[in-house]
Amino acid sequence: MIRFLRSTLNPASYHGHGKQPPFFEGWYYKLVDASEQARYAVIPGIFLSEDPAEHHAFVQILDGRTGQVTYHRYRHEEFWAADRGFELRIGPNRFSSEHLSLDIHSPELIVSGGLRFSDLTPWPVTLTSPGIMGWYAWMPFMECYHGIVSLDHSIQGVLRLNGKEVDFAGGRGYIEKDWGRSFPAAWVWFQSNHFEEPGTSLTASVAIIPWVQRSFPGFIVGLWHDGTLYRFATYTGARIEQLDISDEQVVWVIRDRRYRLEMRAIRSDGGLLHAPTPVDMGRRIAETLNAEVEVALYKAGGSASQLLFRGTGRHAGLEAAGDLSQLRAMWASQAQLPE
Repeated sequence: MIRFLRSTLNPASYHGHGKQPPFFEGWYYKLVDASEQARYAVIPGIFLSEDPAEHHAFVQILDGRTGQVTYHRYRHEEFWAADRGFELRIGPNRFSSEHLSLDIHSPELIVSGGLRFSDLTPWPVTLTSPGIMGWYAWMPFMECYHGIVSLDHSIQGVLRLNGKEVDFAGGRGYIEKDWGRSFPAAWVWFQSNHFEEPGTSLTASVAIIPWVQRSFPGFIVGLWHDGTLYRFATYTGARIEQLDISDEQVVWVIRDRRYRLEMRAIRSDGGLLHAPTPVDMGRRIAETLNAEVEVALYKAGGSASQLLFRGTGRHAGLEAAGDLSQLRAMWASQAQLPE
């Protein structure tokens, strides 16, 4: 119980101590250099299968410019995580909220070097709302949990990838994570912290959430702008006004009593990441780091709305996976319910 309380109040840390399979946990580092030419996602993690032979740790890397994904597998004994706080070792690779270092030699990719992160912007954690999942984080039976380590931060350091040196000095980064038994049956996720106004970051996800013999379209959205975090989520009482998903774009509008947020994510080609099933990491999920997200935030008031922010996020990460028609149908059926 003490370990559960401690880990719930520290969403960045490892939650797998003492867990039985199936279980996965992965951290997601988004790295964009100052020129915005180099764009990478680095994803370290651990997978515990129903088949013990499939237990393993991993580091997968997405080159956002080319869409190439490389998956580097390690024995699960090569995974180490601090009992308190966020610190990982996977083979010779090291990870925390303040740094990462890579030392990977494979036929597909040779990468080495280290990066440091500063001026992190973590999602607030309180007793009643420990991170982006709100009070749902306290529910021990959730299929998948989500955490935000940093909405936006600066990067220093150099990585050498297949003999090419990439200097990330002055770049921007983002860190999130997922853990649990399996990914949802369907979801949409997008994120950008490259807007015209520095210090602005958006993360948004909606998914089919199993809940006590039924399911519902749960969502969590955070817009960090001008020192304020605007939160829209199922647990805050916000509602979806519109959710349209096509091959070209995702149009999503949400509101609460004070604000209305309009988002349009323009989809783009990317790579295929590995994702968990109960037995292996064989599920493939298309992700791009080349999307754009148009955002408009309004403050509701009387018969008129006041525009608080409008911008377009560049180099957006975007996933739209699973049975999306079911996700939209579930929202549409709920949208017909009375207020």
